[in-house]
Amino acid sequence: MAWRHANGPAAGDLQARGRRDRSVRRWVAAAVVIALLAVVAVAGTVAMRRLGTSWRTLGSSIASIAAGTGTAATNGDGDADNGNVMSQDEADRRYPKAVSPVDFNDNGTDDYADIVAGARADAVARPTYDDGYYQGGYPPDDRGACTDLVWRAFRTAGYDLKAMVDADIAADPASYAAVAPNPDPNIDFRRTGVLDVFFAKYGQTLTTDTADRDQWQGGDIVVFEHTRHIGVVSDKRDRDGYPYILHNMAQRQRENDYLTFARHMTVTGHYRFDASKVPQNVLKHWR
Repeated sequence: MAWRHANGPAAGDLQARGRRDRSVRRWVAAAVVIALLAVVAVAGTVAMRRLGTSWRTLGSSIASIAAGTGTAATNGDGDADNGNVMSQDEADRRYPKAVSPVDFNDNGTDDYADIVAGARADAVARPTYDDGYYQGGYPPDDRGACTDLVWRAFRTAGYDLKAMVDADIAADPASYAAVAPNPDPNIDFRRTGVLDVFFAKYGQTLTTDTADRDQWQGGDIVVFEHTRHIGVVSDKRDRDGYPYILHNMAQRQRENDYLTFARHMTVTGHYRFDASKVPQNVLKHWR
């Protein structure tokens, strides 16, 4: 028979009760930890979505600027088809498209529409991010940086952007001295700063205020922080009328509403290419 304290439970009962209490406390603690982890996971996912990235792409989104050719920066992810896109009919009604008076390659499509199509083709192909140096200038078709999306977009419109940049640097080196002090045709056309100078010379300089939505049109060129990043304005808009951007910073979705992200690089240049401004010794057809 178990020995009992006077007017108290048996020692065995006390031990069993203690074990039960410890077990309950462990279960409660575990439940609290699980709940906290769930809250952190949800909050983290929401936060990263607001910053334009995701758990799956966080690692690939983080990279550094290299040689001034652009950046594989964070916060570049997003989805152009996530239900946030304004219908094309409404976009055309509220923000009539700018149409180029030039059809440089005589394909029946104006330059701006061709530039959008070329940029979108590169965005869909999603080449591996690569801003490395290549003899001859061009990276392989399945590789490229933000600047490569731009020259590929212009190629679709019939322009040889590399040849044009090389010709303009040779004709007017002083304009490029700050961004190409030692000209190199193998890389100059893949430098954001060089393209910033080129489009400032041979394009309409437009607002950098993203809230001025009707001034942003498909085929426009947008530059971020002068030498850091460059992209092409899409003909898609979000439900509030902000344009999507076609660009490569190693993100999964390369046509997205980057201008609306809680964190994005500062817009320092916004241009609409004007072929009529380009002198004949600089204007080059894609070979």
